[in-house]
Amino acid sequence: MNAPLTDHVVLVDEHNREIGTADKLTVHHAETPLHRGFSVFLFDSSGNLLLQQRSFGKKTWPGVWSNSCCGHIRLGESAVQAMRRRIHEELGIAGAEVAVLLPDYRYRYARDGVVENEFCPVAVGIINEPPRPNPDEVAAVRWTPWEAFLAELEGDSGFSEWSIEEARLLAADATFQAFLARLRRP
Repeated sequence: MNAPLTDHVVLVDEHNREIGTADKLTVHHAETPLHRGFSVFLFDSSGNLLLQQRSFGKKTWPGVWSNSCCGHIRLGESAVQAMRRRIHEELGIAGAEVAVLLPDYRYRYARDGVVENEFCPVAVGIINEPPRPNPDEVAAVRWTPWEAFLAELEGDSGFSEWSIEEARLLAADATFQAFLARLRRP
């Protein structure tokens, strides 16, 4: 279940065109180049959101609470393939079905001298099995209703900056609202 030790990221230009690759462990620093990533918000069949606290051993945002799963897209891998791979690696869930709702999201945030700088499609999915977090990747998980999560984001929430911005974009998205409504039907 552990990620390969020599994992890489796909470097891109401002138009999201591939320009090379770099080792994931060495690319994240104060001047992190633009690369491809992704974010996933996973829900149970009742509409509760799975949140994760990032492992305290991570180089980027250690111990910070965030959305269900984040990661990087490998060369030759689609965003959905990368999402399914990472959901399995981080949360022990195989075969998760995800749908990309925000395909063109891009962000750049800095914390503790490390920058994340990504083109980052955002997806949602439904899982029907309990997560089995990989302790190398995830310190803790918890479920929360979507509205409670949005309320937590007001003020100094302690969540990753990208998860805050992505949640607000999803909350304003009609396709996401329809997704939540389908989950809540009796």
